[in-house]
Amino acid sequence: MKILLKSFILFLVSTTFFCCKPIEKHNLTKYVNPFIGTGGHGHTFPGVSASFGMIQLSPNNGQGGWDWCSGYHYSDSIVIGFSHLNLSGTGGSDLKDILFMPINKKVDLTTSFSARDAPYRSQYSHQNESATSGYYSVFLKDHNINVELTANLRTAFHKYTYKKNDLQSVVIDLETTTASHIRIENKFTVSGYRYSEGWAKNQKVFFVAKFSKPISRKQLIANGKIIDSDYVEGTKTATQLFFEEENGSTLEARVAYSSVSIENAKENLDYDKNFDEAKKKAIKNWDKELNDIVVETKVDSLKTIFYTSLYHAKLAPTTFSDVNGEFRLENDKIATNNNYTTYSTLSLWDTFRAEHPLLTLINPEKVGDMISSMLAYFDERNKLPVWNLYANETNTMTGYHSIPVIVEAYMKGIRNFDTEKAFQAIKTTMMQNERGLDHYKKYGYVPFDLLDESVTITLEYAYDDWCAAQMAKALGYKEDYNYFLNRANNAYKYVFDPETKFMRGKSSDGVSWNEPFDPYRSKHRRDTDYTEGNAWQHSWFVLHDTENFIKMHGGSDKFTDMLGQLFVQPTEITGEHTSPDISGMVGQYAHGNEPSHHIAYLFNKAGKPWLTQYWVKKILDTQYNTTPNGLSGNEDCGQMSAWYVFSSMGIYPFNPASATYEIGTPLFDKSTINLENGKQFIIEAKNVSDKNFYIQAIKLNGENYNKTFITHDQIIVGGVLTFVMGSQPNKNWGLKN
Repeated sequence: MKILLKSFILFLVSTTFFCCKPIEKHNLTKYVNPFIGTGGHGHTFPGVSASFGMIQLSPNNGQGGWDWCSGYHYSDSIVIGFSHLNLSGTGGSDLKDILFMPINKKVDLTTSFSARDAPYRSQYSHQNESATSGYYSVFLKDHNINVELTANLRTAFHKYTYKKNDLQSVVIDLETTTASHIRIENKFTVSGYRYSEGWAKNQKVFFVAKFSKPISRKQLIANGKIIDSDYVEGTKTATQLFFEEENGSTLEARVAYSSVSIENAKENLDYDKNFDEAKKKAIKNWDKELNDIVVETKVDSLKTIFYTSLYHAKLAPTTFSDVNGEFRLENDKIATNNNYTTYSTLSLWDTFRAEHPLLTLINPEKVGDMISSMLAYFDERNKLPVWNLYANETNTMTGYHSIPVIVEAYMKGIRNFDTEKAFQAIKTTMMQNERGLDHYKKYGYVPFDLLDESVTITLEYAYDDWCAAQMAKALGYKEDYNYFLNRANNAYKYVFDPETKFMRGKSSDGVSWNEPFDPYRSKHRRDTDYTEGNAWQHSWFVLHDTENFIKMHGGSDKFTDMLGQLFVQPTEITGEHTSPDISGMVGQYAHGNEPSHHIAYLFNKAGKPWLTQYWVKKILDTQYNTTPNGLSGNEDCGQMSAWYVFSSMGIYPFNPASATYEIGTPLFDKSTINLENGKQFIIEAKNVSDKNFYIQAIKLNGENYNKTFITHDQIIVGGVLTFVMGSQPNKNWGLKN
């Protein structure tokens, strides 16, 4: 007994030491390729931003097409300038505010022209373009100017290198707006504002720019006229600035903005660093961020995909409050936070699935601030956000998925927000009558004859309800717990067709299905029972009551037979069966859009984890690569990338608010998660290879582990999860959950 006790103590001490040893820093920015996702339908941008930064400074091609949502697409070869606010991977286009363009000639800004035909545009080549986390450069062919960009949290830094003896000039174009103005404050400083309407209806951007050289002359334009003044205002304003070339061939500019005022933009501006200092600091900061997870493999391409994914996952949500804590609300009131950072760009329909769960592991200190931001938006509208952009509610997509983000954080022990207020906000939101909740409360589901996308809305409200129930239970609200749990566990049953086994639109009569039924049919968010997808893709969204869901199919075998059919159905369907969001196809599984992201892990729930391993490996191999087309669908503010980060390590947050992770199949020999508490959670995969992706056995801290999931609590205390991998499935592993 003494020998056993001594051995246990030695193991405990060695494990504790191993998991709490000083973190060795690795140079990981070299693996980041921001061009991944800039082709195809990825909609990412190659420019610069700090992690969760206020500034997203990136080249703008001047195109208005869907694949230019970020302002840039790899297929292009024209740049019209460099804008300071850009979206990463969204399906909607907006922002691209405050356009700067260095040029070497005088241009006429009084004429009417489209963005694509701007007189200051230039051609460029990818051979003379480079990017990594924190730094971007491109050579402008038409102007013989090399452009370099970097950024910190609230300041953008530009460096332009002109050809010797060339005219040195910069155009600032605020483009068409509802109102704008530009002021030359002094020989080095320009300020202004731009008011506009777009996806976010009330956008007010105030900016200040400080140059490294004095402005020798300038021309200001308002509504097509040259104004002889230091100040212009109008619906379309621009300026061309000129600098003396004898003061050297390099010009630098630093730019900051605010949603509140020019004075706040000035406070946000970093006056201390020059470009080279800022670049060095930006890359160093990104290296620190990337060291949150260290993966080890001999395959460098896998590192490139992984660290680019981790980089993309840390671009949004974006910092929105100024250094003094102020930020603008949609109703134009100025709010002030005293103890947290306010965030916007909350793409919650996408990011509640894996992006926010990832942050609970590697950036938990920011999660509470993001929730406090949601509560600030709740104070304004008396409902939690759906898709918040520039502090505007866009009401884009279905459900209220701020709710699972809040509840997940609470269930994982993150409490640096007003938890009581958060629950009351959840309850108030789910008891209102907007966005189909009136029908949902009356019928228990959303009838198809009363609202489009009824099936998706029903299923997503059911999950939001389940999340609300969990927080109610934890806070001791028994009546609320029973109410929300009852709705959650019944809603999805109303739209489940026991004959076809698909989730289908049901009429308000409680009996009739939407006919004729075609499980392949999908129109893009119009006249359909599903949001951006079809019955094949949307019939699996039951994250909270999967045991009963499987029984409704007739048990594990029948359930997995149909689930397996999803991955082998015909992919190319013509006619009405098309949608730009159905991409990244494996059969009818559509990895390019978020509703499919949990599906491969359902085999775990049905007692066949080897099928989860098979299909997760298939998705990892086929839906991500190192080219500009390396994302099979919209990046969606980090969700596509977060799926890869989790799944490539071998775990995935199937039901985020459950505070558990399903086990899939790891790609790496070793993954080390450096936790905020100073501990490490290490995932090892012995014998892993391209062919050896089936789990033979697992040990957790040296003890046999036969469950297909692991809890958040097990991870954050630190430890070692060891996989033994092989080329054939072990159908006996993981059956004792």
